[in-house]
Amino acid sequence: MKSQQYLKSLGLPSGDDYTLPTSAARFADGTAFHVEIPSVEGPAAMVAVIDEAATRGVPVHRVSQGSGIWMLTDREIERMVELGRAHDIEVCLFVGPRAGWDTGAQATSPGGAVVSGSLRGADQLAYGVQEVVRGCELGLRSVLVSDLGQLAVLGKLKVRGDLPSDLVLKVSASLPVSNPAGAQLLEELGASSLNVAVDLSLPTLAAIRAAVSIPLDLYIESSDDFGGVMRYYEIPEIVRVAAPVHLKFAVRNSPSLYPIAGHLSAVLEATARERVRRAALGLAMLDRADAELAV
Repeated sequence: MKSQQYLKSLGLPSGDDYTLPTSAARFADGTAFHVEIPSVEGPAAMVAVIDEAATRGVPVHRVSQGSGIWMLTDREIERMVELGRAHDIEVCLFVGPRAGWDTGAQATSPGGAVVSGSLRGADQLAYGVQEVVRGCELGLRSVLVSDLGQLAVLGKLKVRGDLPSDLVLKVSASLPVSNPAGAQLLEELGASSLNVAVDLSLPTLAAIRAAVSIPLDLYIESSDDFGGVMRYYEIPEIVRVAAPVHLKFAVRNSPSLYPIAGHLSAVLEATARERVRRAALGLAMLDRADAELAV
């Protein structure tokens, strides 16, 4: 097809890659995958993750949060940063405010979910950038972005030196990557790490991997509001094809935690521990697959 020729001329894959080539790309530490525990909404939940990970022998490389920087006090942010440094864990906090919690009606309408993570208007864009400035001043070096315009602004501010050069700009699952062109655009805008749609096939993941060099982030188990997928048996092939990839473990059949508050603290810590348990199950499957290949 002529369209495939056009895509090739732009340096993009002409289609999904059903040959499923093995990715030779790796994280800076030389590994093919990292473990990310999402919905770690504050210091107490992070302590629970660290404790459970130590008990189960699960390497946790990143924790991410969904309520937003604005829902944490300065001391809570500083404490999470301290825990991250002490345990070599990247702490990634969401920026806001977001349309889903704003006064607009579209984000809460049946067809409006696609804009729920966007920033509405110049005021919200400024607020969202201020969230990042505040976090960086408190030592934070990783933020979760769900608005395309904000990503472009933050990328430019990094290049200009207004934001730390080592600041990780992680694209949220609320702005999911679904094809190679979209992935390439986000990387060009400054993304450091890309959440891909939770249900992409292996050939599609292979095509996206061919288009970008930065890590991909993929839910192995997603929450019910993101489809509730469970891809545990695919982990070995996901790692082989998509490396470097963050393997993310949420929990199905659990209540929404965003925005977090004290009345949900028991559920928050319990689900944080269960996410680590889910990660242990997934890594065990990966270990068994590696053992079978070695025979």
